[in-house]
Amino acid sequence: MALHHHEAPLKNDVFLRALAREPTEYTPVWLMRQAGRYLPEYNATRAKAGSFLKLAKTPELACEVTLQPLERFPLDAAILFSDILTIPDAMGLGLYFAEGEGPRFERPLRDEAAVRKLAAPDPAAELRYVTDAVRTTRRALGDRVPLIGFSGSPYTLACYMVEGSGSDDWRVLKEMLYSRPDLLHRILAVNAEAVAAYLNAQIEAGAQAVMIFDTWGGNLTAAGYEEFSLAYMRKVIAKVRGAPCIVFTKGAGNWLEAIAASGCNAVGLDWTIAPADARRRIGAKVALQGNLDPAALAAAPDAVRAEARRVLDAFGVAPGHIFNLGHGISPNARVDSVAALVDEVRTYSKKMRSRTG
Repeated sequence: MALHHHEAPLKNDVFLRALAREPTEYTPVWLMRQAGRYLPEYNATRAKAGSFLKLAKTPELACEVTLQPLERFPLDAAILFSDILTIPDAMGLGLYFAEGEGPRFERPLRDEAAVRKLAAPDPAAELRYVTDAVRTTRRALGDRVPLIGFSGSPYTLACYMVEGSGSDDWRVLKEMLYSRPDLLHRILAVNAEAVAAYLNAQIEAGAQAVMIFDTWGGNLTAAGYEEFSLAYMRKVIAKVRGAPCIVFTKGAGNWLEAIAASGCNAVGLDWTIAPADARRRIGAKVALQGNLDPAALAAAPDAVRAEARRVLDAFGVAPGHIFNLGHGISPNARVDSVAALVDEVRTYSKKMRSRTG
């Protein structure tokens, strides 16, 4: 592998040190979906791009919005601006965004012939715009903070690919899961290959950590989670080379031990999980990331500061905590409250360490 990581040392490597469970002088913080609609400058760039997909597929614009939250808040990591559905889009399923309805596919996978034909895209070809965005953003960051790359999980991608859109009950997907598990396993195998190649391409292009978003793994039974989601994330993790990997399944409180044993470097926790429980169950095997309720950011700054302290107290000062939200930031988050959150995490976590030091 190219030794591109030994360019200049990072000015701020607290996030990477926390991921490695090394002691840090404060708890690093970044926010899922930190470049998003709660920021007026993001909305301005998105309007300039003309559409969400155009924004994600134009490396210079993707870079611009990736950096916007870092200009405003002293965050400890940048995350590539992209979408989890880039892979199925590159597979030819026809991704589009209906106004106010979220993502849809023109050609969902509904029959055996389509499933048999499915192939993993070449990241250097159909997904070149993503690796270009990584390269552009790494250059623009100038080693200020690390850059995180990401992908949807094989199962979460399959949910959209089979259903054709988001869903409350994932009826079409579940019908395939129970009636034709062989077809779903075929999709998941191709997806796992695609996700591993995609994450490795992002790392080659300069991503210093990667994250797997298993947004819908929580819709499975306990046995189903192991068979259809975690087994394929393990396949991905085993192939990812050259950067630490964070796994986040929303609604996975029951399965934390299994996720921690998957080979990942960190487990993302949603807001329903008690941090002290997670620490007790996982121990010091991997780092933990989370887990403020994103809805709290619609409240006033003082309320947000109090909630941030509560989360930090619950995690304690043991190494290996990255402060984040329990899910993506909401468009109705208050910018002043996000600023208060980032400030409180830095100042309060420093204080906690000096008390125990």
